[in-house]
Amino acid sequence: MCIMLQHGVPVLQIDAICTVALAALMLLLGGFLKARSSLLQKYCLPVPVVGGFLAMFLVLVCHLTGILEFNFDKSFLYPFMMAFFTAIGMGVNLKSFQSGVNTGGKLLLVYWAACGVISLCQNLIGLTLGHFLQLEPAYALLASAISMVGGHGAAGAYSSTFVSMGYPAAMEVGAASATLGLIFAVMVGGPLGQKLIVRHHLQPEPEQQEASVESAPGEAPAQVPLSQTEIYTNMVVFLLCMGLGTLVSEGIGCLLHMKFPGYVGGMLVGVAVRFLNEQFHWYRYGVRLIGNTGEMMLNLYLAIALMTLQVWHLQGILGSVFLIVLAQVVFMVLVAYFLVFRVLGSNYDAAIMCAGLCGHGLGAMPSALVNMNVLTEKYGMSQKAFLIVPVVGSCLLDLFYQTHTLILIKLFVQNLT
Repeated sequence: MCIMLQHGVPVLQIDAICTVALAALMLLLGGFLKARSSLLQKYCLPVPVVGGFLAMFLVLVCHLTGILEFNFDKSFLYPFMMAFFTAIGMGVNLKSFQSGVNTGGKLLLVYWAACGVISLCQNLIGLTLGHFLQLEPAYALLASAISMVGGHGAAGAYSSTFVSMGYPAAMEVGAASATLGLIFAVMVGGPLGQKLIVRHHLQPEPEQQEASVESAPGEAPAQVPLSQTEIYTNMVVFLLCMGLGTLVSEGIGCLLHMKFPGYVGGMLVGVAVRFLNEQFHWYRYGVRLIGNTGEMMLNLYLAIALMTLQVWHLQGILGSVFLIVLAQVVFMVLVAYFLVFRVLGSNYDAAIMCAGLCGHGLGAMPSALVNMNVLTEKYGMSQKAFLIVPVVGSCLLDLFYQTHTLILIKLFVQNLT
């Protein structure tokens, strides 16, 4: 970590290790503030969000005053996300779904279809409002499904294309829209899910709670501590699943001729290893050890992601783009609360999945996971939600929104250039 001058402004260069350390500190501060705020507890705002927003605010103040700039090294973001998804996969007990495989499969298809229709509506809302606000279709689409569903990665990719097509403000609009979407995603997801749970007096299914508490053959019972050797074994298998998951994702990507998220491969390998261990009893699986490890990885990921957001990109955003993003948020909340919840069954799993929908439908997959995680910590586990939402939100939904987005670009952007 060092300080250097750039254009007369001191810039603090923070390496990857120190970035993680600061993120961990923000987690402690976030937990401290939440424990002493009834408002934060009431609306189920996650600890990393509280701490991350605090850091983001301090970084913004330093930037606006010109006192200091921060240059963070975000090298650990991907490994943390890979670790969390692998832990999610290893936390899935497939035996708990054997009696309801057909129902679970139908629920995944219904959720997938609902997300696809919603993403199309997001694009149509953006284009319609953009027309009335006299905003170019390229910018309107950047403030729609591209940034809401695709996040910063998709926004950056499409923005580069739009710049080459003659839209010079595309990079700014894309970055600002994705940032706003990420902020709103973690602000509305948890409260919406809690509102559904409280209003309808929902409780998790008993079999899911039993599956999450009871130990299957080959698992370590919660009351029996793991030995040092067993802890090492669990962590070695965990890391091997991460590595193998990366290779699996690369292979799937080659077969599909598309970029396949590496962390999805980690989740799939985790599911397979957990299932095989239950059949052959290779080692005592530590449910809490892997679960706590995954939760910590997610919290660090989100804290770093929020802490390193360059919020000042928002100060140059056009008012019309902000209105479109705001309309996307209102639409997502209304459709999740009044429609998707009922389509998914009006039960506890549906409420958790609606919170996840707000996360990946407005921000990114990590936002969906943290929304669901903060609710399940308070009200109980929903294995169906944690199995279905990551698969749809991080991979399957791309098949819907990428297709109709490219068609709309062809119809409304290229034809105008």
